[in-house]
Amino acid sequence: MANGVKAAWAAGKPVVNGWLAIPSGFTAEVMAQAGWDSLTVDIQHGVQDYMSMVACFQGMQPHGVTPMVRVPWNEPGIIGKVLDGGAKGVICPMVNTEKEARDLVSFCRYPPKGTRSFGPIRSGIYGAAADTDAANDDVLVIPMIETKTALDNLEAIVRVPGVDAIYIGPSDLSLSLGMAPLQDRREPEFLAVLDRIRTTAQAAGVKVGIHTMTGQYSKEMFERGFNLATIMNDSGLMLTAAKAQVAVAKG
Repeated sequence: MANGVKAAWAAGKPVVNGWLAIPSGFTAEVMAQAGWDSLTVDIQHGVQDYMSMVACFQGMQPHGVTPMVRVPWNEPGIIGKVLDGGAKGVICPMVNTEKEARDLVSFCRYPPKGTRSFGPIRSGIYGAAADTDAANDDVLVIPMIETKTALDNLEAIVRVPGVDAIYIGPSDLSLSLGMAPLQDRREPEFLAVLDRIRTTAQAAGVKVGIHTMTGQYSKEMFERGFNLATIMNDSGLMLTAAKAQVAVAKG
């Protein structure tokens, strides 16, 4: 199955990304029917692990949603393993330097473009397992920009060959800038930082994504020129909807 996120971007369309914190194939199956372009299993924060990631991929598989993963760290073992499990994109936290971005690209791609070890146990079921060139072209490499250090090194990071997109983590970026760890910020000074990240990346041919808490803020980010936006996560959306309905029932 081709990478739907890459296809959307090639067609000039923004990508609405879902976020899976709940370790359940059934939850992923339900979320996959909500209209998301992609769903990202988060194994950095929350309670997902490798086997629940695979179950989530199996749940979303019949529905044509592009499976991605946020890995816990920029480390070759887990990155190769999530790709072997079927991830079409790797979002990696705390990439702060050009070297770290080059390492991430290397971990995601087979030789000669990288150092990924060959063993596509599950991902090979859905494509030509031996076609490493096709796999290199298919996988999205997405470092997270979420610190002042990353901002200082931004131009070098986005110009690393093989970086397809960057992903802004607003909470950690806020902390690094001396602000409270909030999302969906509208302070002019923070929006100016977001715009600088976007214009710097896009000038290098790199797409830009961001985590948000609402569809409205995601829409505003698309209107600012962002290419991908994530709306909250499955557990947060469930709790928000449940609270709203309970409040109505209780008057």
